Amino acid sequence: MTTIPKTMRAVEAREPGGPEVLGVGMQPVPGLSDGELLIKVAAAGVNRADCMQRRGEYPPPAGASEILGLEVSGTVAALGAGVSGWREGDPVCALLAGGGYAEYCAVPAPQCLPVPSGVDLVDAAALPEVALTVWANVFERGGLTPGETLLVHGGSSGIGTMAIQLASALGSTVYVTAGSSEKCDACKRLGATRAFNYREVDFVEAVRSAAGGVDVILDMVGGPYLERNLAVLNLDGRLVIIALMGGARTEINLATLMRRRLVVTGTTLRARTIAEKGAVVDAVRARVWPLLESGRVRPVVHRRWPLSEAATAHQVMEASSHIGKLLLVV
Repeated sequence: MTTIPKTMRAVEAREPGGPEVLGVGMQPVPGLSDGELLIKVAAAGVNRADCMQRRGEYPPPAGASEILGLEVSGTVAALGAGVSGWREGDPVCALLAGGGYAEYCAVPAPQCLPVPSGVDLVDAAALPEVALTVWANVFERGGLTPGETLLVHGGSSGIGTMAIQLASALGSTVYVTAGSSEKCDACKRLGATRAFNYREVDFVEAVRSAAGGVDVILDMVGGPYLERNLAVLNLDGRLVIIALMGGARTEINLATLMRRRLVVTGTTLRARTIAEKGAVVDAVRARVWPLLESGRVRPVVHRRWPLSEAATAHQVMEASSHIGKLLLVV
């Protein structure tokens, strides 16, 4: 039996604010409820939602840990009552509602996945949030099918790098926008057919010139891009909005939706129920994990930092200078 300590190191936010409010303190190791795993954390993924929570703009759901962190990798340290299919010591990665920036975290078993064979244990922390987000939004919500075209805004982000790889591997043509020539080149190496630097070209004109239009758009910008996104969707096209980095409000001509039979939808993952998240986990394990194990898809990690340097990782995230995922190693 693994000896579980009573306390653990965890990243704490002293108050809402900038990255400088983050520091490492001591917290109780979380207790286990029925149906949960206790994970000894190897690494935690850093996500933009963590920065929003640190600023006081994105509180965790009721009952979730106040500690930052929405995804981890590590090993199973203990099993709650009713958990089957796992053993102590198993390598695991998981989607959390909070609590990842710590040495231990408790997570419902349906939100856990085995680390894919061939993937480094630490790098596996880069997978849960992006794999589940992309699958739930591009393939389930957006209904992307082989032979269709996908436009990804923010192609060099963690979500973008996963969307490019998955859509390409499953038979779709991918176009992306990114903010530099370096990022555009990285996206093309991952499988994007064309990558457009949105600082230099109008993506509407560029996409129309390259493809005429696209079937599905994965958007993280929100309001300022809405009308322009609709302008490049094909008949029966689908726009899926997953973030609002540019703002939440805009105005559109609804006749455009009606005339071209367009669908505009948006989702979040964190607020879904355990059962809903578990259903996406099952789909990802069946459809995405084989692609990771074959090497056709891989985690893209920009850099790793120790847990004590969470503030630096947040600075890099907010500067948007990275390509792929940022990780904190415990």
